[in-house]
Amino acid sequence: MQRVNVTASAKPEIIVIAIDGPAGAGKSTVAKALAQKLGISYLDTGAMYRALTLKAMRAKVNLEDGAQLAQLAQRTKIEFKPTGQGLNILLDGEDVSEDIRSPEVTNNTFYSARAPEVREIMVKWQREIGQKQSVVAEGRDIGTVVFPNATKKFYLDANFEERAQRRVKELREKGKNVDEKELQKELGDRDQKDFSRKVGPLKKADDAIVIDSSGNTVDQTAEILLDYLR
Repeated sequence: MQRVNVTASAKPEIIVIAIDGPAGAGKSTVAKALAQKLGISYLDTGAMYRALTLKAMRAKVNLEDGAQLAQLAQRTKIEFKPTGQGLNILLDGEDVSEDIRSPEVTNNTFYSARAPEVREIMVKWQREIGQKQSVVAEGRDIGTVVFPNATKKFYLDANFEERAQRRVKELREKGKNVDEKELQKELGDRDQKDFSRKVGPLKKADDAIVIDSSGNTVDQTAEILLDYLR
């Protein structure tokens, strides 16, 4: 069982750092960097929904049918495999780290994320992970639903233009052709879906610390969060 000291005087204990925020705010990269600095595990909850979405698309499951998606989830194994470069996502033993980041999967993941039956399964898995080891967990409802009693909660944000540019840069670095105006529209639509969905909507926890990452590097933002933990 992995444990960590948050401060010099703190007793060793399992800690959960919750990071929520909209797409493009830098949650994944900052959470990875923070987890590395703390020497604990990184839990990408969004990747779990993406992996299930990928499997459903491949199996041609009706994405609007929450019951079918939940049945598929029950027959699915999602694992996180740490590597020297970060974290690989295994779907039933297959490395799908790149596949789950495709625009097609990104634009369809909200179906899995909004289905109550699926979220119930995913939240149970995520909590089980957080009970066994210290984690930095990021997503849309980590501090409000998954880990309401997290050791520390952060809400990471950035201005819309910067969030869109980060997404453009990410896709182009992977060799994807990107229409910036279309991507901005997709990001706006995704924001609307995240904020308005009935189950697990994107929402700042009342006790979360708001961090604006606009203009910051990943390491600079991670250091800001680390300062709060110290």
